[in-house]
Amino acid sequence: MEQIQDKAIGLLGLARKAGKLQTGEESVAGLLLQKRARLTVLARDAGSAVARKARSLAEGTRQRVLEIPYDKQTLGAALGKQSVSVAAFADVSMALAFAKALPAGTAPEELLEDLERRVARVRAKRKQN
Repeated sequence: MEQIQDKAIGLLGLARKAGKLQTGEESVAGLLLQKRARLTVLARDAGSAVARKARSLAEGTRQRVLEIPYDKQTLGAALGKQSVSVAAFADVSMALAFAKALPAGTAPEELLEDLERRVARVRAKRKQN
């Protein structure tokens, strides 16, 4: 398998090590149900049932689901697993950094703007405390 070394893939591993990324259908579903998923990402070859479930759980909430240009094996390799079809960021700053690091045109401008607003809100709250 080809090793892809790019910033977005590196950020996935960093988020996992920091405990800010959940992987796998059940863990991600739990995060979505708790409304704590800041950005859910789907591998480009994720099964339709997995994609449908993630989108269904995020529907009607401010949680976002994004299909990314990496396959399950690439995501798995970045996260120390054999394959990963779905992952969710629990930290908005890491979600934004990941979305910005994706290849141009992958993350819609609206998604980036929404994540930037959320990060600014979190930072403002931290300054107040």
